[in-house]
Amino acid sequence: MFVDRVKVFAQAGKGGRGCVSFRREKFVPKGGPDGGDGGRGGDVILRADRHVDNLANLFYEPIVKAKSGGHGMGKKMAGRAGAEKIVKVSVGTVVWSADESKHGTSNLQSSTPKSDQSAIDPLVDLVRDRQEFVLCRGGAGGKGNVHFKSSRNRAPRQYTEGEEGEQGHFLFELRTIADAGLVGYPNAGKSTLLRKISAARPKVAAYPFTTLHPIVGVMELPGYRRAAIADIPGLIEGAHRGLGLGHEFLRHITRCRILIFVVDVAGSEGRNPIEDLQNLRREIGLHDPALSSRPWLVVANKMDLPGAETNLRALRERFSKIKIIPTSAANGQGIAELKDTLAAIMTNDKDVVSEVI
Repeated sequence: MFVDRVKVFAQAGKGGRGCVSFRREKFVPKGGPDGGDGGRGGDVILRADRHVDNLANLFYEPIVKAKSGGHGMGKKMAGRAGAEKIVKVSVGTVVWSADESKHGTSNLQSSTPKSDQSAIDPLVDLVRDRQEFVLCRGGAGGKGNVHFKSSRNRAPRQYTEGEEGEQGHFLFELRTIADAGLVGYPNAGKSTLLRKISAARPKVAAYPFTTLHPIVGVMELPGYRRAAIADIPGLIEGAHRGLGLGHEFLRHITRCRILIFVVDVAGSEGRNPIEDLQNLRREIGLHDPALSSRPWLVVANKMDLPGAETNLRALRERFSKIKIIPTSAANGQGIAELKDTLAAIMTNDKDVVSEVI
């Protein structure tokens, strides 16, 4: 099961309490206080791991707790520190605080929080492999009675309890890290295209919404380099308002350097490719205005079907300044040109980049 958004309750360990103890040895029947301090509670630590591809582990374990510290002991021995709780998450995970008590209102909304709408900034954005973040810090251990001795109080029985560890509710959200993102209507051929340009093997079928969650494929580039290509579920008009399936996954293209709009240039689904592209651009802009300024190109797919050539000419007249690559993902037509274009963009070929922009 693919999970890219989950609410989690995290609690760090409580510090151990201090000890009340007195030195009692042979020939020292009335020694002074020697109660040790309690151990510190364990922290809850997030660690980005490139081998984790979604947040399903937190879906099945939404309550995360670290160990408490051990209690202090005699002979000034401190309690053992609580073990840290390390939670592995996907690279690209964003974490928000979801406590109503801290912000006056819950930050959990049905739609993805946006930078221009959210009242708070994320706590952390884990974008590098093995990057760590302390989500909740463990409480300090209590003090033993050795700290309370004085010239007037030679046998103190005071001690302190350990501090409570930090805790709270948090919203975890995965945003796929990819160099390019495939955007298009259902049945436009995005999954088939991803199969042709990468080693990914997404499910391909002749019905809408075959892709139910984002899939990332890796394309080999010259010079032993690689580029990640993300395929998200098909969008429909009104996706920014929550219609269809793609609205739940629009966040996965917010990190992409370039957007690849895949259109059914043959109109095999009864739609006009020019209107499709205009609607897709509008939905992207309404979801996040910053995406509208990203470099983008158009893949005119299904060129092997009747009517594709006529629609391609009309598409090029309407978007004369945009790079349009005619392809047929089913039979491999135009795939070499698409791969060469993407390779040039990823390797910062200025001529190709300026042509795309």
